[in-house]
Amino acid sequence: MAGNSFGNIFKLTTFGESHGTAIGGVIDGCPAGLAINLEAVQAEMQRRKPGQSAIVTQRKEEDEVRFLSGIFEGVTTGTPIGFLIENTNQKSKDYGHIKDQYRPSHADYTYDKKYGVRDYRGGGRSSARETASRVVAGAIAKQLLKDVKITAYVLSVGSLQLNKRYQDLDFSEIEKNPVRTADAAMAVEMENYIKQIRKEGDTVGGVIRCVIEGCPVGLGEPVFDKLHAELGKAMLSINAVKGFQYGSGFEGTQMKGSQHNDLFNEDESTKTNHSGGIQGGISNGEDIYFDVAFKPVATIMQSQETIDNQGNKVAMQGKGRHDPCVVPRAVPIVEAMAALVVTDYWLANRLIKMQEYFDK
Repeated sequence: MAGNSFGNIFKLTTFGESHGTAIGGVIDGCPAGLAINLEAVQAEMQRRKPGQSAIVTQRKEEDEVRFLSGIFEGVTTGTPIGFLIENTNQKSKDYGHIKDQYRPSHADYTYDKKYGVRDYRGGGRSSARETASRVVAGAIAKQLLKDVKITAYVLSVGSLQLNKRYQDLDFSEIEKNPVRTADAAMAVEMENYIKQIRKEGDTVGGVIRCVIEGCPVGLGEPVFDKLHAELGKAMLSINAVKGFQYGSGFEGTQMKGSQHNDLFNEDESTKTNHSGGIQGGISNGEDIYFDVAFKPVATIMQSQETIDNQGNKVAMQGKGRHDPCVVPRAVPIVEAMAALVVTDYWLANRLIKMQEYFDK
């Protein structure tokens, strides 16, 4: 019940704390014979790493991945893939003032009550730094999914929102701006807004949309392990996530069945895609798309009232290096978790249709 592993066949187990010596993970279940593009893995890490622009935390970590096992001469061996990412720019003294205090809306209180021991340095295990290990695993999963394209982008920051369908956006714009949104004009507005929020010593949330193209038909299980349920679990396991919806989501509740039903074309595609590429918990071959809502970062540079571990009221103010808005750096994390889910189900599906094996 420790909750440090994700996946069934393609499984990731992570370890490490924000201000510890290193973080890392073990990937089990990756098939042998996959040529790993290590530069592509590192490129994904560069998208997530801190200090990459003026609108994210200024902690400086190179986030270079060191693989310890499971890859020989650039090819997976079928054995567990162990990897390590060293922490090189910790400033634990920034957290000395909260050693005995509980930051509002953080995991400080719940961790202390659950374990009786709390690593207060940067949040320890509850820090978003843990997600770097997910990005490593997701980068390898993407290389298994050669015919599947997973693209995430910032849909909104605060009340600033893209009002275009994803089909009408230019995805090539995403990596051209620090916000990682798919519209150049909106990117400028969002960036300026985040900078203003930072000047105020405050934070702001946002929404990331993810689109999975080329997903084969048949991924997912019909009852408890529905594909959208696992995607929801994956996304809700990311730090600061408060909501998940796929396809028509909550807007679908305002439609009639005659409007919402996805009618078939003769080639088995559908005229609309309110289902979000998933029907009965199983992928239907259409684009899978979903939204992930992130709350404002809990640490703010303003004085707030809280309590200490003795129940006394105290005033505290955040210190250190923190994101004023987490969504720009969360884009590759959302993609990584989506890749882990799809890869796990893709491998599982290869074990189901035994008749295809016997017919050979």
